[in-house]
Parts: sequence; C-alpha cells; structure tokens
Amino acid sequence: MATTKKKIEKEEVVIRFSGDSGDGMQMTGTQFSNTTALLGNDVSTFPDYPAEIRAPQGTVGGVSGFQLHFGNAKVHTPGDYCDVLVAMNPAALKANQRWVKNGGTIIVNIDSFSEKNLKKAGFDENPLPAFKKGDYNVIEAPIQTLIHEAVKDLGLDMKSIERTKNMFALGITYWLFNRPLNHTETFFEQKFAKKPEIIEANILALHAGYNYANTVEALSSHYVVKKAELEKGVYRNINGNTATAWGLIAAAEKAKMPLFCGSYPITPASEILHELSARRDLGVKTFQAEDEIGGITTAIGASFAGNFAVTTTSGPGLALKTEAVGLAVIAELPLVIVDVQRGGPSTGLPTKTEQSDLLQAIYGRHGESPAVVIAASSPSNCFQYAFEAGRIALEHMVPVILLTDGFLANGSEPWRVPEMSSLPAIKAPFVEPSEKEYLPYERDPETLTRKWAVPGMKGFEHRVGGLEKMDKTGNVSYVPENHQLMSEYRQEKVNKVADDFPLPYVEGADEGELLVIGWGGTYGHLHTAVTELQEEGKKLSFVHFNYIYPLPKGVEKIFEKFDNLLVCELNLGQFADYLSIKVPGYKYQKYNKVQGLPFTVDELKNAFNKILEDK
Repeated sequence: MATTKKKIEKEEVVIRFSGDSGDGMQMTGTQFSNTTALLGNDVSTFPDYPAEIRAPQGTVGGVSGFQLHFGNAKVHTPGDYCDVLVAMNPAALKANQRWVKNGGTIIVNIDSFSEKNLKKAGFDENPLPAFKKGDYNVIEAPIQTLIHEAVKDLGLDMKSIERTKNMFALGITYWLFNRPLNHTETFFEQKFAKKPEIIEANILALHAGYNYANTVEALSSHYVVKKAELEKGVYRNINGNTATAWGLIAAAEKAKMPLFCGSYPITPASEILHELSARRDLGVKTFQAEDEIGGITTAIGASFAGNFAVTTTSGPGLALKTEAVGLAVIAELPLVIVDVQRGGPSTGLPTKTEQSDLLQAIYGRHGESPAVVIAASSPSNCFQYAFEAGRIALEHMVPVILLTDGFLANGSEPWRVPEMSSLPAIKAPFVEPSEKEYLPYERDPETLTRKWAVPGMKGFEHRVGGLEKMDKTGNVSYVPENHQLMSEYRQEKVNKVADDFPLPYVEGADEGELLVIGWGGTYGHLHTAVTELQEEGKKLSFVHFNYIYPLPKGVEKIFEKFDNLLVCELNLGQFADYLSIKVPGYKYQKYNKVQGLPFTVDELKNAFNKILEDK
C-alpha cells in the first residue's frame, strides 16, 4: 500500500532523459514536454543526439539524451544542471553524471547495470554506491523486470516488450512532477492506431512506472510547478525546424505566391524539407534533389519562373551551394537559403550545435557577391525570421541566408500562434503587364531593386545567367566600367536593405561597465546570465543581433557608451572579428566555446564577473 507522500511546490525543474539511441529518449522527452506545455508551464528543450549513426550499444558514444526545463515563469534555456537524471544504462550515467545538481535525483534502470554493461561504459566498478554516499537520491528501478510483468499477458515478442521501458521511465517522472497520463495515452492511440496491442503495452508500461513511483519508499515526495503567466492566445509546442518551415509558408501566403523548396537532406536541416513536403494542401512544392547543387539550382529556376524559392542545408551543404548563390546574386533573383549550423569542419559533429558558418555566410562566395544574412535566436522565433527572410528576398530581389543552428532546430518551446492578419503583406516588385517598355535591370531609384518579369509574359522577354549584365538592358557585357557599375549597384542594393532594420534592443542601462554582445541561437543563455547578474546588482547590459549583414545603422552609438564590449559566440570569434571590420575603433573581447554544446549560464556568469571584477 502506498505511503502518504507530501507535495512540494517548485518554481522550475530540469529533467534529463538519457539512454541508448534506440531507447526512445527523444520520444520520452517530447511527451513530457508536450504534456507540460499543455498544462500551461513554459518549457525549453535540448535534444542531444549521438554523432554516430550506429555507435556500439551500451557505449558512451551511443548515448542519446533529451533535457527539458519547465517552470511557472518564462524559461529561456533548457537549464545547465538537472534536478532529475533518468539513466537507462551505465553509459547514460557515465555521459551525464557531471550534469546532475547536488541533491538531485538519479533514476537508473538497475536491470541494465550488469558487469558487461559497466565495462562497456568505462566503469571499473559499479558507481551507484558512491552516488548513494554523496548528495544524491538514487532510485534503482528494475524497469525491465517490471515491464515484463506488466505486459506478460499480451503475448508480445521480447523486442516489443523491451521497447516499452522508456514509457515506464516516463511514468515515474509523471508521478514525480504531478503530470497526467491521458495526453500520452491519446498520443499512443493516434500513433499506433493499427496496432492495438502496442497501444495497450505502452499504456500498461506507463501506468506501471507511475504506480512504482507512488509506492517506492525512496520517492517520499512529488512536486508541483504552477502554470506560467503567458500572454493569452493559442499556443503549441514547436521546434525551430518546424517554425522555420511554417514561417516560409506564411511568407508565401502573404506574398500570394507559390512556395518551392529544392533541397538535399542533411542533418540537422532535413526536418524543414520533411515539414514542407507535408503541406501540399497549402500549395507547397518540394523537390528532393540528388545533391546540394541540384537543390539550389532548381530553387533558382523556380524563382525565375515566379515562385517564392527556398533551399535548406547545413554548413557543408552551404559550401557546396556557394557557386549557385553567386548565380542568384548576379541574376538578382530572390532566394532564401536556410543554413542550420552544426559542428565542423568537414563532417565534423553532424548532430551538435555551433555558430561557425557566420563568415562563410557573409563572405564565402566568388567575386563581389553580397547577400543578406540574418539569424534566428530561439526555436519559436525561427518562424519570425524565416518570414522576414522571405520578405527581404522578395521585396529586394536578393538572396537571403537565414542562419539557425542545431540547438534551435531540435529544441522546442511554447509558441503563440499568430493571426495571419497580424503579419505584413509582402509585395514583390513584379512588372505590371500594362507597362509599355521593360528594361530588366532598370532600378528603383530608392532601393535599387530591379523589376521581376516571369516567363510567359509577352513583350517582357529578357536574358538571365551568370555572365555580367549590361546596365538596364541585361545584355551580356564585358565593358570594364559597366562591371564596376553593376558590382556597386548590387552591393549598394544590399546595403539599403538595412534602412528597414531596427537597432537591437539594449537589455539594461544604455551605458555602463560591460556590454555583453551576442547573435543567433545563444540568446536564451546570454539573456538569463545577464538578467541574473543584474538582479544581484551588477552593472552590465546585453544586446543581441538578428540582422547580421548588413548591420543595422547606428550600432556604434550603442557601443560607445560602455567601458567593455564582450562578444560571446559558439565559434572562435567570427562575429567579434566581423564587428572589428564593420564597427572599428573598439576593443572587442571574446568569450568562445566550440564543444558542440550550448553555453551554460554558470560559465557565462563567471566570465562576466571576471571582467567586472578586473575593471
């Protein structure tokens, strides 16, 4: 019989699920996240995939993890250290033991702690006695034994039974944090609609875990986290890749144009292509090309034909697309290139996050080949900046590179679904059929944008291609002075895009001892670190960039009011070096990390404090 257990109220909690790549940790974490978001908590997640597709089972290299942070107020990061670690085998404990808070709870599948598995994970002896002596609450749950007992009457094979052990672990955490089971039960009924025995097995395992937690003496209390105070509206949990896809679809709708995506699958960008391919009902056309070059060149062809054209990739793919980006530049056709950054160089760390494609995006093309570069900064605002990338490309007839990263792409958070009426109209500069004379490279005097004629418009035939164009007529030209003129036009056209860019908002005082500078997907960690130090009375401020190339006008007016400028990024200092070129005259200090991992709030606070103490 269950003992009486107390409920403890907490403001925020961090949980990490970890196991072999086949243990279903991503599904487990996603189910906990979705349930928690439906209950009204704010949530931030960090899925952590193994870099090797088929690492040896039971080894640290094959560990897959999913961390989530939820609370009763706005949550900006997945958390540094976890209150609860669920480790499905010794390798999962080995890989994640340093991320458990002192006093935290470690739930292990004790059935997996065999001598063989301990050795494969790199343990000389069972580490659990040492954890028990330390400041941890260790729960040794015989998960495999108990799931076999729970589903023994269903007649399932061994492999199917073993696949339910993640739901037993989920049931434990649902009890521990007072989560209902019905949302996950509904998920099973929808996902396995044609396999009723699998539905029943997973539900039985989920309930078995919940009941185990309710009865085991080592879990003497469970926790309540109240709803967050969020702006009223319709919310859904969304990851960065899905948000990017939807932002592109929204841009096409507001431009009243068909959306075409030509891409080649690459980690971690593939999900954007998958999501777009499922939206034929919204008029989306997708083409999975044979390679990266085929992906972008089909998109350029679609743009020429009057589509809103996009291509998606990661860093290695962006390198392969480089020559074709130059074609879009010289043809002055609108194109959005989404680069979901990952660890490099070469194949590098394909499932890990990084910000090392920045200078490639800005400068990595042959010739004078300017393109606009912008960056998203949270999983949900990938929607906003994908929409913005589409607006800029279509209205200014330029290629736009949208930088996200693996952390944003796979991470998720609640997103307030906007009304389409709240989004601005997008007006591409199509030539009017009533116009009597069409010069394809005649420009708007304010924006330097050329007008767009698509094939099939009688009287508006014109040349496009990779050879230099004569000013106004578009005829092939080798005139030296014309090449200079057209190069200057293309550069100045991109520069003028910044006329619409807002200055980044300064969080904190507009002058002081330290200004922390960030860009892209590091926003949540930087914001949290700065906010916590501000609450401690420290004098520092924070500014974050989403518009990268060209920079918003007037940035120097922000920088000149601070004694120290510290640029924090997940590379070896690319944005700091870029700022030293574009906003010269300042000393840019650097804080860099290249480990395939996001920043932690603790390490950032230590770095900021050091500057403040050494001032």
